[in-house]
Amino acid sequence: MTDPVLSVRNISKSFGALKASDEVSIGLLPGEIHALIGPNGAGKSTLISQIAGGLRPDSGTVEFLGQDVTTLGTAARARMGLARSFQVSSVVPDFTVLQNVVLAVQGATGHWMGFLRPVMKATGLTEAAINFIDQVGLTGRYTIHAADLAHGERRKLEIAMALALSPKAFLLDEPMAGLGVEGTGEMTKLLDQLRHKAPILLVEHDMDAVFKLADRISVLVYGRVIATGSVDEIRANSEVQRAYLGEEAVL
Repeated sequence: MTDPVLSVRNISKSFGALKASDEVSIGLLPGEIHALIGPNGAGKSTLISQIAGGLRPDSGTVEFLGQDVTTLGTAARARMGLARSFQVSSVVPDFTVLQNVVLAVQGATGHWMGFLRPVMKATGLTEAAINFIDQVGLTGRYTIHAADLAHGERRKLEIAMALALSPKAFLLDEPMAGLGVEGTGEMTKLLDQLRHKAPILLVEHDMDAVFKLADRISVLVYGRVIATGSVDEIRANSEVQRAYLGEEAVL
């Protein structure tokens, strides 16, 4: 049996009387997209924060690449290759696409060179950055300032910056949010390509995208995983259907 890249075991987290995570166990296998879905307030963001290292669970463990990382912070996990896209790096609006990604590459390699101008003269850094930019479909947009990018392009830029970490796994938190039909289609194609670089734990409300992309789906309701399975298994699960009663008619 293939060992998981990421393994969450019996994670629990409470905020006073509210149990945001209730003995949650979930795994991410090499090459897969594992979608995490659930109604608003289900505890998805809290769980992702615990996986990324922003929150410490009250109990349970997080293992990444076979190592217990439960006590490690976000930066340490990122250095190991756990890339939380759209939160790994902050896009600098006044910097160009190329400048943003060069700085991400610089940070990932640990080569601090001081000011932006000398950094931009480092051929190795710029070549690596251009490669990442091209991979996400922003070829030719190198000199555009981040503030001038369309919403979907900024999402792509953030993924390019995450790629600078040489990720071993992606945590993607609602990458389709705010995208139109065309943008969602482009992002779906991009994520389908990214799975070949590293597996993806995907939090997403767009069920059309989830059903197109996911190898497995876990459904979180009131902090508890009520079902994990293939797309067909989740569609047919009566408990999942009840949990989404009153939500979008997605199942």
